[in-house]
Amino acid sequence: MKKIRNWVLGGLQHKIFNLVLITIILIVVAYTVVISYQTKNLSGLVADTGQKQEESIREISTLTMDAVVQSSLSRNTELGAYIADELFKDLGENVTLLGDYAEKLFADPESFPGQEVLPPEMENDGKISVQLLTEEGIDIAGSETEEHIRLIGNMAGLMTALVKNTQIDSCFVASPDGILVMADDCSGLKFTESGEIKNIPVRERPWYTGAEETGKLFFTDVERDTFSDRIGIVCSLPVYVDGKLAAVIGADLFLDTMEETVNNSADEYGGFTCIVNQNGHVIFSPEKQGALQVYISEDAPDLRVSENLELARFIADALHGPTDVRLVHMGDAAYFMAGAPMNTVKWSLVSVVDEKSVREPTILLQKQYQEINDIARENYAGSINNSRKTLLVLLIMIVAGGIAAALGVAKRIVKPLNTITNRVVNLGGSNLQFKMEDVYRTGDEIEVLAEAFSNLSAKTLQYVEDIKTVTAEKERIGAELGMAKAIQASQLPHLFPAFPDRKEFDIYATMTPAREVGGDFYDFFLIDDDHIGLVMADVAGKGVPAALFMMVSRLLIRNRIQSGESPSVALANVNNQLLEGNEAEMFVTVWLAVLEISTGRGVVSNAGHEHPVLRRAGGNYEFVKYRHSPAVAVFPDMKYEEHTFELQPGDSIFVYTDGAVEASDTEDNLFGTKRLISALNKEPDADPEKILNNVRDDIIAFVSEAEQFDDVTMMCLQYNGPASAPAVMKAEQKE
Repeated sequence: MKKIRNWVLGGLQHKIFNLVLITIILIVVAYTVVISYQTKNLSGLVADTGQKQEESIREISTLTMDAVVQSSLSRNTELGAYIADELFKDLGENVTLLGDYAEKLFADPESFPGQEVLPPEMENDGKISVQLLTEEGIDIAGSETEEHIRLIGNMAGLMTALVKNTQIDSCFVASPDGILVMADDCSGLKFTESGEIKNIPVRERPWYTGAEETGKLFFTDVERDTFSDRIGIVCSLPVYVDGKLAAVIGADLFLDTMEETVNNSADEYGGFTCIVNQNGHVIFSPEKQGALQVYISEDAPDLRVSENLELARFIADALHGPTDVRLVHMGDAAYFMAGAPMNTVKWSLVSVVDEKSVREPTILLQKQYQEINDIARENYAGSINNSRKTLLVLLIMIVAGGIAAALGVAKRIVKPLNTITNRVVNLGGSNLQFKMEDVYRTGDEIEVLAEAFSNLSAKTLQYVEDIKTVTAEKERIGAELGMAKAIQASQLPHLFPAFPDRKEFDIYATMTPAREVGGDFYDFFLIDDDHIGLVMADVAGKGVPAALFMMVSRLLIRNRIQSGESPSVALANVNNQLLEGNEAEMFVTVWLAVLEISTGRGVVSNAGHEHPVLRRAGGNYEFVKYRHSPAVAVFPDMKYEEHTFELQPGDSIFVYTDGAVEASDTEDNLFGTKRLISALNKEPDADPEKILNNVRDDIIAFVSEAEQFDDVTMMCLQYNGPASAPAVMKAEQKE
C-alpha cells in the first residue's frame, strides 16, 4: 500500500471507492442501455402507429368521399334530367292536345263557323296574339285557302291559352298550301326593316319536313328561332284526314334558361354540367376547351365514337339510361361522371366532377395529420435531446449523490415511458382512445408527448362519431319513408274479398310504388246497395309530394261521388278544388266510373287516363278506346265528358296506370299494350286476383333486373249480374 496524503492506494478506502465506482458505472451503463432500448422501441412504435393511423385516415376519408360522390352525383344528375325531360314531355303533350283539336276541325269543318285570322300588327308586339304568315307568292284572297285559314282560326283561343298558361313560347298550325297561323307575343319581329311582313318558307322548315317524314310526334335539333334568333327546340305533329296530310301542328320551347343554367354550373371545385344530344354532340356546356366544349353543329364530334374509349362508352350508355358514377380520363386529368337520359328528346344530362377536387379533402387531411405528426416528432426529438443532456447532469449527480438517487431518478424517468408504450401497443379495434393519466403529468417532454397522443386519439374518435351520426340519420329517414309507405297502403282498400256478401261482382286491385311511396291510387266503394264507385288515377310525379297529392285527390273524388254527383260533375268540382293553392302545379289523370249493380249499366268519365280493357263473357280482353278529357288540376272550370257502358253477366273490366305498359327492361324496351293484352288473355276466364297476378308476373319477367321507374297500379272487376243471372247464363251454355 502507498499513501498519498490522506488517500491510501490499495487500501480499504480505495477498494470501497473502487467498488462503489464500479457499481455506479455498472448501474449507469445498465440504466443507459435500458433508456436507449426503450427510446428506440418508443420511436419505432410512434413511427409505426403514425403510419397506421395515416393509412386508416386516408382509407376512411377516401371511402367516405367516394360514397358521397356516388350518392349525390347520381341522384342530382337523375333529378336534373327528370326536371328537364318534364319540360319536353309537357311540350309534346301540349302539341298533342293541339293536334287532337285540329283533327276534329279538319275531319268535320262544316261543324265549325270559322274565325278570321289577321296578319301581324306592330301594336300587338309584347301581347299574345294569333297572326297569319305565308310563304312568298301565296295569294289567299277569295280562295279555298282563305276558308282554310278561317277554319284554323277556331283554334285561336286554345293556342293563346297554351302560350299564356304553359312553358311553351309559341305554337302554330301550318298547312300544305304554305300558310302559317302562329300564336306568340312577338308581332314586332314579323316585319322587315322596311315595314313589310316577312315571308316564311313553311314547308321547308325542319319541323315541317321532320313531322311529314316521320308521320308522328317529332322533335327538332336545337336551332335558332326564325324571328327572335333565340336558341330553342320545336315539337311538331302531322294531322291526317282520310290518309292525307291536313296540317302540321307545332310549338316552340326556348332553351335560354337551360343554356344559362348549364353555363353557370361550373364551380370552384372543378365540377360542371353539360348536355349531349341524340347524335353524341355537346349542345350546352360551360367548357371552352377539351372534349366537352360546344362546337358549331357542322364541326361537332360524335362523342360516342371518340378515340377516348372511356368517354365514348360513357356517352353511349348515358344516352340509353342512367349510368353509375364512372371515372373518365381526359387529357392529363380524371373526372367522375354520371349521366341520365331525357327520354322525350333522347338527350342526356352529364354531371362532371374533377377527381382532384374530390380527393382534395383526403389529401388536406393527410397533410394536416403529417404536419401534426412532424410537430410531434420534432417535439419528441427535442425531448429526447433534452433528456440526454438532463441525463448527463443527473449521472454526474448520481455519481456524486449515490446509487439511491440514481435509482430514484431512473424509476421516475422509465415508468411513464413504459406506461405510454403499453397504452400505445394496446390501441386498436374499438379501443382507439388514448387518455391522459396522472402518471404522464411529469411536467416535461413526456407529458407533451402524452398530450399529443391524447389529442390525436380524440380527433380520430370524433371523426368516427361523425360518420356514425350520418349513418344514423340515413337510417332514420329510411324508417320514416317506410312508415309513410305503410300509411299510404292502409288508405287504399286492401282486404280481399272486399265485399264477401255481394255475389253480383268480384273485384281485386294492387298498387306497387316505384319508390317508398307513390302517386298512383285506386279506389272502389259502395255508394248505396245498388251502385259501386270505381277509381283509377295517376298523379304526375313520384315520392312524398305525389303521395300527399294522391291522398287529397282520393278523398275529394270519393266524397263527391258518395254525395250523389255524376262522374263528370265530380271531376269538374275536384278539378277546381285541386287548382286552389296548387303552387307545385301537380295534376292527376283519373278514370272514374259508377256501376249500377242490378243492371250492369255504368257511367264513366276519363280525365286523361289510359284506355280501359273490356272482356265480354266467353271472349278475350280488348281495349275500349274513346276520346279523353284533359287531366284534373290542369285548366280551371273544365267540362268533362261522360260515356255509358253496360256489362253483361260474365263480363270483366280491367283498368291500370301507365306504369304497367311503360315498364322497361334493361335495354329500355317498353312492356307495351300488346304484352299487356297477351298477359290478360293467358287465362281470360280467371278471377280478378289471378288476372292481376298474371299481368304482374309477366311484367316482372319482362323487366328482369331493370329498376322499376314508375308506379304500377291495376284493378279488375268481374260482373256476375243480379243474383239469378249466373244460373240463367249457365243454363244457356248447357243447352
